[in-house]
Amino acid sequence: MASNLILLVIGLPWIGALLVWWAGDNHPRWQHNLAIGFSVAAGIAALALLPLQSSQPGLSLPAGGVFGDFSFVPDGLGVMLAAIATVIGSLAVIFSKDYMHGEAQLGRYYALVLFFIGSMAGLVLTSNLFLMFLFWEITALCSYALISFYNDDPKAVAGGIKALVITQLGGIGLLVAAVLTYSYLGSFDLSVLLKDASRLPPNVLGILAFGSLIAAAAKSAQFPFQTWLPDAMEAPTPVSALIHAATMVNAGVYLLARFYPAFESVPFWRDAVMLVGVLSALMAALMALVATDLKRALAYSTVSQLGYMVYAVGAGGVLASQFHLLSHAIFKALLFLGAGAVIHSVGTRDMRQMGGLKKQLPFVWLVFGVGALALAGLPVLNGFWSKELILEAGLSGGPGWMFGVMVFSAGLTALYTFRFVWLVFYGEPRSQLHGHDAGPAMKVALAPLAVGALFSWLLMGGLSEMLAATLPYHEIHPLTIGEMALEILTAPATWLAMGVIALGLAAWWWRSQLQLFTEALQGIARAAEQSFGFEAINGAVLRLTTQAAEDLRELQTGLLNWNILAIVTALAVVVALLALGA
Repeated sequence: MASNLILLVIGLPWIGALLVWWAGDNHPRWQHNLAIGFSVAAGIAALALLPLQSSQPGLSLPAGGVFGDFSFVPDGLGVMLAAIATVIGSLAVIFSKDYMHGEAQLGRYYALVLFFIGSMAGLVLTSNLFLMFLFWEITALCSYALISFYNDDPKAVAGGIKALVITQLGGIGLLVAAVLTYSYLGSFDLSVLLKDASRLPPNVLGILAFGSLIAAAAKSAQFPFQTWLPDAMEAPTPVSALIHAATMVNAGVYLLARFYPAFESVPFWRDAVMLVGVLSALMAALMALVATDLKRALAYSTVSQLGYMVYAVGAGGVLASQFHLLSHAIFKALLFLGAGAVIHSVGTRDMRQMGGLKKQLPFVWLVFGVGALALAGLPVLNGFWSKELILEAGLSGGPGWMFGVMVFSAGLTALYTFRFVWLVFYGEPRSQLHGHDAGPAMKVALAPLAVGALFSWLLMGGLSEMLAATLPYHEIHPLTIGEMALEILTAPATWLAMGVIALGLAAWWWRSQLQLFTEALQGIARAAEQSFGFEAINGAVLRLTTQAAEDLRELQTGLLNWNILAIVTALAVVVALLALGA
């Protein structure tokens, strides 16, 4: 049963991608319906796999040679991530029926989206490191193609290339980890690495640990690789929701949680992981505070919230990290799709031209508000519970100054969240733009996400038991709902964080009276608008790379004789080296 469901979770989106492509752009209705049908079916299969989770392989495909078996393990962590990818992915596809109505090249769009969803499901379910690397690269290629979907827009193409180049660092790190694991342990199987990591020489284990951290940081847009994610906002908004909530950026956090048992004893590794998370959370929150583009503000928010997850892994709070991943996936998909409904309605992403949209988009205002409250971490909603678990893990497992920075970032989160809600939905209209409420397909996609933001924290007990039972290498104490509520509501971290959030809300409410203080912070605001100099660094690297490529072109004359001479010379050098070695 489990093997069939695994095949369906991965295979249905891929089969759907081919059928949607073959349907042709002359039949948009068929394309919409096929994409929705296959994505929803994959989501149902992933949910059906939840009760069957096991730490033993559910499906093994013999690959032969050094690769052994391509095994898929439906353990708690993998099945949860696969369910997130397919269920939220299916909601993004449903939303696309209204959002992409009338767009050209629907076949290409839906094929890439479905291929993206299936690849993410394969990445989190496989236990073969080499196959994980292949899925990892497929998700990178899909993200590039989707970010660049509007390929007549130079900004979209540049954003796609930037994402592809930076995330390739992640692919290189994962490939190095796979090769070193096979070289020293004789297997690509992840379970072998987790069980026998102590057999590796300390320097090799250190390379694996920090290489994996670089891979995760690049994939999840963490410091110092955070600049690619905001530029990815040129993609269609359902794709943005997919990247931020269901697929791409979750992969890096998943990688850290998956490898944590093997690397937790590596000197300074946990400290480095926490530092990456802290810097990402703080810097991105400051950038979100000054953003004027609605989608970019949400993108910076994603970087910041992923920083919380990374910080939690470093502090030893693997369960807290993955619970926040689930919460974030729900409320961030809700916020991005809600933003898509706003943008689709008024035709701009600039919040300075919005305002007063509450009356024109009442349904969107309601569900977007639920997502915003969850992001801000207000009590009862899912973001409150998962974020407080992270702060509890940080208080007990990390330095006090890092905990203080994360609490401060929680206050900034509340501040920037209420800022963009106010700019979009409240006040007087700041332009002549007129909006209309979400269409029926948009409402079908948004409503369950709003319900999830309100009630998904009730899954905490089952989630903790599932992870504890199926991840034997993690030390996880299962929590019931009552235990979690008591622990969080009586924790000093909770009251401290709530106090800082209250200060953030008060600062927004009395912002006009704080004019002198805000003027003193203009330097920080200007630095945040420039991504604290990282955009300039990326630009310099890009220019150097382009110049090196141009210089290298001079060696490629295109003349056949010169090419043959180069090949013969290289062969002669290889033969000479082999002869000397013999």
